[in-house]
Amino acid sequence: MNTSLFELFKIGIGPSSSHTVGPMRAALRFVQSLDAKSQLTDVARVTVDLYGSLALTGHGHGTDRAILLGLNGEAPDTVDPAIIEAELAAIRDTGTLYLLDLEAIPFTEAEHLIFHRDQMYPDADKPTHPNGMRFSAFDSAGALLAQDVFYSIGGGFILSAAEFEAQQNSAASTTRQVPYPFRSAVNLLATAKQHNLSIAELLLANEVALLSDITINRPQPANSILVTTSEAKVKASILTIWRTMQQCTERGLATEGILPGGLNVRRRAPRLARRLETEGSKDPLAPMDWVTVYAMAVNEENAAGGRVVTAPTNGAAGVIPAIGHYYMRFIDGANEEGIVRYFLTAAAIGILYKENASISGAEVGCQGEVGVACSMAAGGLVAALGGTNDQVEHAAEIAMEHNLGMTCDPIGGLVQIPCIERNGMGAVKAINATRMAMHETLGHKLSLDQVIATMYQTGLDMQSRYKETSLAGLALNIIEC
Repeated sequence: MNTSLFELFKIGIGPSSSHTVGPMRAALRFVQSLDAKSQLTDVARVTVDLYGSLALTGHGHGTDRAILLGLNGEAPDTVDPAIIEAELAAIRDTGTLYLLDLEAIPFTEAEHLIFHRDQMYPDADKPTHPNGMRFSAFDSAGALLAQDVFYSIGGGFILSAAEFEAQQNSAASTTRQVPYPFRSAVNLLATAKQHNLSIAELLLANEVALLSDITINRPQPANSILVTTSEAKVKASILTIWRTMQQCTERGLATEGILPGGLNVRRRAPRLARRLETEGSKDPLAPMDWVTVYAMAVNEENAAGGRVVTAPTNGAAGVIPAIGHYYMRFIDGANEEGIVRYFLTAAAIGILYKENASISGAEVGCQGEVGVACSMAAGGLVAALGGTNDQVEHAAEIAMEHNLGMTCDPIGGLVQIPCIERNGMGAVKAINATRMAMHETLGHKLSLDQVIATMYQTGLDMQSRYKETSLAGLALNIIEC
């Protein structure tokens, strides 16, 4: 186990974890490395080359904006969404970037930020990940000072070219020291049974062990002065993540208007919520409608570039909070301890997908985004409801089984159609999977590990034009609709 809950659930901005959060982190890391090597003051020019899915759908996903902000010294978890437009306007109007907000250099997007739409990888002869970007820094004489390639591998995670190669070549082994390491669902269930732990308890112990490793990523609870034990610190940080999701949902339910990008998609969550408030009591299926609305509210915020939590990606950010709201609002006896179990268990499932398959739409299609979020939410909801570890595994398996083969074909490269509604559908599927698993008493044929392996192989077999390139599917056929 090499991934923490707080790396799966990262606070950032929309509209995309792969295309916005990842590139912003890569740009920031590049200029920070220049500063660490005392090269920042020598830089006269920076160029950025984007490839594959980043080039094909980068404008719709805000990759250009993310790169500028990252070079300027902004991080996705701390940048204020309210000042983004003014900061970008200043760069574009003056043609000047301030590297790390310190060193001014000229920057013209058409010349220095290049979208290679005809090339899939930074090294055309060496297929790697379809979200590749190359950063180059030059001095006043035009000599190359530094150059690095990064890959945005899904969920806001980035790897340098060297890190990517090392990961591809290394044997599957745990590098982070935790008390209960696991590499598969079978291993996870066996370890939990051996130590008489729930999946949530097992992951909590691992997160306590990782406290020092992930300090930089872990959100600090507002009442941290009052939190004394390590377990309490982890739980408080989980609740901070949950509060951030709640705030995002509230903004999505309250904000009217048209989403940016040119498709003229109107925000629907506020109108649907008002209807449910007045008519919902008459409809026995209103709780399911609320689940859909919660998910859509989050993803409308994401599409607008607002503050969201990757769960495990931005494109799938609505499923986990929607099920959290469902649990708290519609389940008798729901409480914060149940929410903590929900997040810990969902994270354990997400870790299995992250480390054994992929959570990148550009690599495996939307089955790796909304499909994984649905699987995580289903297993997590079982835990919140007091289900067994076996039921958690079963629910997660059912949820992914019925998302297999789902393509990523956003219209116009925007995380709007079909992404917003798809989160609502994923959340409803998660509840259905939970109920099926908890009502089953005779076991099941397919295992979660088998379904994860199937998802990954299906993604590898999927044509690249169906994987976040906007070259096929709904993205190509909208004119006929």
